[in-house]
Amino acid sequence: MNSKLARLWATKNSNDEWWSSFVTAPLAICANYFAVDVKWLTPDRITLLSFIVAIVSTVFVVQGGAVNFLIAAILIHASHVLDCMDGQMARYRQTPSALGSYIDRLTDQIQVTLWFGAVGYAAYLQSDDITPLILAFVGVSFYSLRGYAKYVAIHTEMSRDNTYLAKVATAKMVAPNDAGPGFGFAANLRWFVTEQKKILAFDEGVFIFMLSLALVLDFLTPMLWVFAASQLYYGLYRAWQHGREIGNDQKSSVQK
Repeated sequence: MNSKLARLWATKNSNDEWWSSFVTAPLAICANYFAVDVKWLTPDRITLLSFIVAIVSTVFVVQGGAVNFLIAAILIHASHVLDCMDGQMARYRQTPSALGSYIDRLTDQIQVTLWFGAVGYAAYLQSDDITPLILAFVGVSFYSLRGYAKYVAIHTEMSRDNTYLAKVATAKMVAPNDAGPGFGFAANLRWFVTEQKKILAFDEGVFIFMLSLALVLDFLTPMLWVFAASQLYYGLYRAWQHGREIGNDQKSSVQK
């Protein structure tokens, strides 16, 4: 395998989300093959470009119509490819940035809100029914709760044990990539099949597929039902899960 391609493939996260894992992240690697040596093209600038493309895609969703929906679906994918590129480029160049990571995560959250809000509005215009707006609101709210519960839990644990993050990082070591160029057909097929279980996570990687498919098929409201139901479940479940873990850790500390 080309040594540059091998180095780029090594920057791919083995724990990438479902659609990212075998579609947008590999596409990002192909784009980075040409982009990583362009000095003025920095990870932060790619993050900004990804966000701009996401905003433009939202405008096309709100405009409505089959052609605009198709363009929006393409732009949503382009935005996500760029979203994968920035981290890969930073790892390839060995220039990771805490601020860049923060901005990347922040814009990801805003993009999800914009996309589903726009789809809810477009579906409302089509049907003159407020239900899609309610579904979009519920989905975005409980998706936000997933992240909020996580960070509240981290803050709570850190206030009690300042080595908590180090322990979590040690317990969740990311395995190296075991698929890709040079691994052979059988290894890649086994990896691909294993990756399919990630679709049940209903996270950002799944959202890219859901949004694009719904826009292409003009199947907005049914997709919003799936989005709202999945995020209602995961939002409540994650909040309960983190609370239970904090409670168990507290009991363990008392016993010790």
